[in-house]
Amino acid sequence: MAGTIAIKNGYVYDPLNDINGDMMDIFIKDGKVVTELSGADMKDVKEIDAKGKTVMPGGVDSHSHVAGAKVNVGRMMRPEDHYKFYQKKTPITHSGCGYSVPSVYLGGYEYSKMGYTTVFEAAVPPMEARHTHEEMRSTPMLDMGGYLVLGNNWFLMRYLKEGDIDKAAAYISWMMRTHKTYGIKCVNPAGVENWGWGENIGALDQANIHFEVTPEEIIKGLTELNEKLGIPMPVHLHANNLGHPGCWEITRDSLKIPKNVKAKPNTDVEWAETKKNAKRHESVYLTHCQFNAFGGTSWRDFESGVKGITDYVNSVDHVVMDSGCVPFGDATVMTGDGPAIHDLYVLTGHKWSNTDVECECGSGVLPFEYLKSNPVHSVQWAMGLEVLLYVKDAWKSIMTTDSPNGGPFIKYPQVIAWLMSNKARQDTFSECHKWAQDRTDLGAETREMDLFEIATITRANPARTIGMSYRKGTLGLGADGDVAIYDIDPKSLEVNDYESIIRGFENAAYTIKAGEVVSQMGEIVAIPEKNTFYSDIATDADDEKSMLQDVKKWFKYYTLGFDRYPTPDKYLANPTPIQVNAEK
Repeated sequence: MAGTIAIKNGYVYDPLNDINGDMMDIFIKDGKVVTELSGADMKDVKEIDAKGKTVMPGGVDSHSHVAGAKVNVGRMMRPEDHYKFYQKKTPITHSGCGYSVPSVYLGGYEYSKMGYTTVFEAAVPPMEARHTHEEMRSTPMLDMGGYLVLGNNWFLMRYLKEGDIDKAAAYISWMMRTHKTYGIKCVNPAGVENWGWGENIGALDQANIHFEVTPEEIIKGLTELNEKLGIPMPVHLHANNLGHPGCWEITRDSLKIPKNVKAKPNTDVEWAETKKNAKRHESVYLTHCQFNAFGGTSWRDFESGVKGITDYVNSVDHVVMDSGCVPFGDATVMTGDGPAIHDLYVLTGHKWSNTDVECECGSGVLPFEYLKSNPVHSVQWAMGLEVLLYVKDAWKSIMTTDSPNGGPFIKYPQVIAWLMSNKARQDTFSECHKWAQDRTDLGAETREMDLFEIATITRANPARTIGMSYRKGTLGLGADGDVAIYDIDPKSLEVNDYESIIRGFENAAYTIKAGEVVSQMGEIVAIPEKNTFYSDIATDADDEKSMLQDVKKWFKYYTLGFDRYPTPDKYLANPTPIQVNAEK
């Protein structure tokens, strides 16, 4: 139950309010941040002394793979992943297991222990939305939402090819409401459809089989439709040729396509008070940049291509991106990019799963291990950090591992230590294959992020990017009472002692969700209620009626009936629609 909490004397980092380590008090009442508490409130207040500690908004992960069919396939494929990491049942928690792909219960607990309160599933196939919501509903501790995979959808490709923008807009708005999803995900546009016929896409102007639309047309169409509809977040773009040497160029060129598309998020919500503009202005959100930033022409001359992308991002304002860091060790590669997974299977020979989701998208899953002794892996480690350190404005970047692709989210504290401590990076260089030094520029980068920047790339900017900063990622008046308190004293923090940074972020001293202490020093002490956010988009009734006539006619290509396609509210934990007002 949300109570009344006074967090006293902490060093507060709230980038959306330009608060940079100020010693101050934070008050929470009825689950929301308030400016002060009355005398009557103070009678029942829970007071937390945060003296000598770091106070931040609850963590917001805008890109993680934690729920749904492909995640479950990853669990089934990896029995060896389960015994390495497990948690016994307690009086208030379930048991759980899984290191790179944890069970839903364990995933929720582990995020909460690190001070995270909000996580968005980055890829929801429409046909598998029910199962995704079932898993999100069962994931404790976290407010959640999901991005609908649309970059290779048959119906949408037809509308784009025909130039019928009104029907395309009606289709997207109907699909979002139908599957209770939040934003648009575009994976290897036009290429995944080709993979159904054993091929891929190699250029932005290459038309795919049957539908004869190009990646450029899909990216342009989706970003324009996204803003026409006023969706809270930008299009979440997984660019073509991911994981291929030299792919950084097609990634950069993909980011140029929506450069003239103006962001127009149009949501009917009550905004928390912030000093900075909390509304996003980007039209494209590049996902896991590291995997899309490979340089060279082959694996023999493979090198980092990150600077080619970050130089462009530094020069424009319409792009935001997350990093996709590689922290070494076990991972499970899972993506809607079927051909990319097949290429990895050919390279490694590991067990491999491939799925074609009817008329909509595809996916693949493969176990993986990143080794410091491997030349390519060592370069990837450096590249993920380059993405974050080379972007001059922290408001253009978000820290992720593309969990579990680069590594599990529980490695976030290690990534933070590398970003804050040049010594941590240099010590890791000494353990890596020499390619890490020879084929990246990270060794010459001395920048060390401070706690304000860490709060920006793990809280404020993820929330702002996906349109959740009206209540998340800030401690302003009216925000959700989501707070993380870390046993890190900024006044005595020594970044060369990077192990203390890791320890501090691994287990928050307190994780508070909606005014309730839910985790304390690595122990789950309460199971809070949670919300599932989705975009409820208004659109022209006549356009929707005409579009549905098409869809019902085309539904003969599906193996399930039209009436079984939607995701009912009962599959969601506390459905929380965001009213989105499309152009009429």
